Amino acid sequence: MLFLAVAFGWHRPAKAVPAFAEQTGQACASCHVGGFGPQLTKFGRQFKLGGYTLRVKSFNVPLSAMAVASYVHTKRAQDEPPTEDSKTNNNLSFDEGSIFLAGGLGSHLGGFAQVTYSGADEAWAWDNLDLRAVGNGKLGGKDLIYGLTLNNNPTIQDAWNTLPGWGFPYTDSDFAPAPDAAPLISGGLGQAALGLTAYGWLDSKFYLEAGGYSTPSRGTLRWLGADPDDPGEIHGLAPYGRAAFQTDVGDGTLELGAFALKAALFPGRDKSSGFTDHFTDWGVDASWIKPLGSDTLTLNGRYTHEKRRLEATCALGMAAGEIEPIPLSECADDTLNEVRADASYYWHDAIGFTVSPFSITGSANPVIYADNRTFKPNSSGVQFQVDGTPFGRGKSPLGPRFNMRVGVQYTVYSKFNGARRDFDGTGRDASDNNTLRVFTWVAF
Repeated sequence: MLFLAVAFGWHRPAKAVPAFAEQTGQACASCHVGGFGPQLTKFGRQFKLGGYTLRVKSFNVPLSAMAVASYVHTKRAQDEPPTEDSKTNNNLSFDEGSIFLAGGLGSHLGGFAQVTYSGADEAWAWDNLDLRAVGNGKLGGKDLIYGLTLNNNPTIQDAWNTLPGWGFPYTDSDFAPAPDAAPLISGGLGQAALGLTAYGWLDSKFYLEAGGYSTPSRGTLRWLGADPDDPGEIHGLAPYGRAAFQTDVGDGTLELGAFALKAALFPGRDKSSGFTDHFTDWGVDASWIKPLGSDTLTLNGRYTHEKRRLEATCALGMAAGEIEPIPLSECADDTLNEVRADASYYWHDAIGFTVSPFSITGSANPVIYADNRTFKPNSSGVQFQVDGTPFGRGKSPLGPRFNMRVGVQYTVYSKFNGARRDFDGTGRDASDNNTLRVFTWVAF
């Protein structure tokens, strides 16, 4: 199956950018654990926080491309095909193809802008955006990097692989089943918002960031290929904050951090109810990278708590007759807790193994989770991945810009959308969604 997946195509998101490798004169393994993105090394984090400006060439072509193809098999066929042109099982698919502009401009400007073709949607749209303006100075006698980042997804600007923007799994497929519930910060505003945040990086140890997000106009999002009504319009600004501390511990690099996002949304941009849906997300995270000779061990983890009051969703549902009239508090108040962790070992930046347990729990809500037999969002399981990256340290026969990864993922669900057994009332068990995915991921 690996051979077939590779043969199917040179096929996902802007997570390892060969234009940066050419600009810095470094092999992909200098910035990325395992020789392929997006998991950053200590040097890679510094490069990103420095505004992508480090260079050894006076000029390089700041264009790159990448693509992902995969084969997806579930233990039991899905009840409905994931797309109109797919099957209920055993889908061999082109997942995504991306083109992006990436590089530094002088010593104070840099970033990347990505557009992606989705195989599931069969359409182009803007994808990850991270544009930076940076400066250098001193504070208390310590080196300080300070800057601004304009981005379109809270946490996509983060330099650690603990938060949702760049957290494991680093590649997935829309053709595989996934739990319905997730905190808003876990991608809910991705490509549906635009934000400006300011940050400081002191002594390569202390990181602080703060800013806010708003929703572009419906016409702008439609022009960019995004759904202008999903998840809705942010009322005012959605503030975001991040703090992290990084230091050397046990011959490795330890990071401890915290993050928060607060947003009020008009769901579907519908303001007729007079209410908004309120989301308050906060969490803590930690990571540790330890070089072991020519090998690398990494540990990443985060906990996210979300408190939400979905007054607009409930009021609109009751007005439309989709929800029976009940006290608003019984429908609107809800909480979610998400725990994710991953441990990986990479041998010679070429062969990697990752194990990643995950858990989503929350309060019961017969309205929000009406399709779940238990009216709960609870999902849990473990994902395993084995991958190979033959050119992470360079020496590709197709030149220094070419890199590729092939891998196998297997996801085991112990709970899915509220229960272990018969979670949707049709006899479908959580384990029926256990998924095998074989993928090839190519960058140039």
